[in-house]
Amino acid sequence: MAERSSLTNALSDRYEIEREAGAGGMATVYLARDIRHARQVALEVLHPDLAAALGPDRFLAEIRSEMKRALLALTLVATSSCTSVATLRPTPATAADDVMPLAIGETFTMPSRALGERRRINVYQPPGYSDSTATRFPVLYMPDGGLGEDFLHVAGLLQVSVGNGTMRPFILVGIENTERRRDMTGPTTIESDRRIAAQVGGSAAFRAFIRSELMPRIRDRYRTTAETAIVGESLAGLFVVETFFTEPDLFDTYIAFDPSLWWNDHQLVKSASERLRTLPASGKTLYLANGGDAGLEDDVRLLTAGLATAEPRGLHWFHDAMPSETHATIYHPAALRAFRTLFKPRR
Repeated sequence: MAERSSLTNALSDRYEIEREAGAGGMATVYLARDIRHARQVALEVLHPDLAAALGPDRFLAEIRSEMKRALLALTLVATSSCTSVATLRPTPATAADDVMPLAIGETFTMPSRALGERRRINVYQPPGYSDSTATRFPVLYMPDGGLGEDFLHVAGLLQVSVGNGTMRPFILVGIENTERRRDMTGPTTIESDRRIAAQVGGSAAFRAFIRSELMPRIRDRYRTTAETAIVGESLAGLFVVETFFTEPDLFDTYIAFDPSLWWNDHQLVKSASERLRTLPASGKTLYLANGGDAGLEDDVRLLTAGLATAEPRGLHWFHDAMPSETHATIYHPAALRAFRTLFKPRR
């Protein structure tokens, strides 16, 4: 009874334990309802003494071996007084019920005092993350990180690039939008800028959310190194460049594609020379790419000319002109080039 009570408490956010279905020498099986996916499942819980003897790594290794043979096997890691690891299998069902959710990562929401709202965060863990409890990984942050935004195709790039050996593995942290034009833009004196959304000019608050709330949460929740990067396109690219100039120590690597440098009458471009002269020597990296759209191309060209003239100490910067790409098509091919250039495996 105590075992069932502990299991119920440990898994209450995912499963409703209904009854014990049977017990054996190694484990007890419970029938339960999967709250998230509204289906019946069976939970096989390893006995506590056996769990202590095997340890989670050994048991997870056995589960992985079993999963290669059982197509519908899933694993569930639970921490409670009664079990450290449990295996989850769907109960027998009709062929129509055999459809399973397809997951490529994790998602969670968190409150933000800086923004005064809850934000959804999507996380992709690279190949190898689950293979070791000791290995740590750098983190790539991305605005426009919702499932209906740029998260899926960037996660796909990370997966294939790590798999084919052209990129080091990174944890990808996507920040889903609520008020995109508010969060990605800084202050402006231009009336036409203010008309693009009900609220603009909130980039400082968005940066505070990333710095003081999101980054600590990611460090606590995942095995990370100190290395961080940020990638964005269009208004998110504007945010990347603005952050590079205003708070260069926030990230190690800044990647911007077709940044909307027209914002506030091109002030980031106009002030670039002065900002670059006073930029502290810190070994940061800046990567800029532009497509063939004239206005955006001109601003990036002027910014890179300022970089070439100023030659900031310790700054590694790259510019990739992609005239055959448009503002609508540049993100994916530019990201592929950037990741291969900046994050190539260390020999």
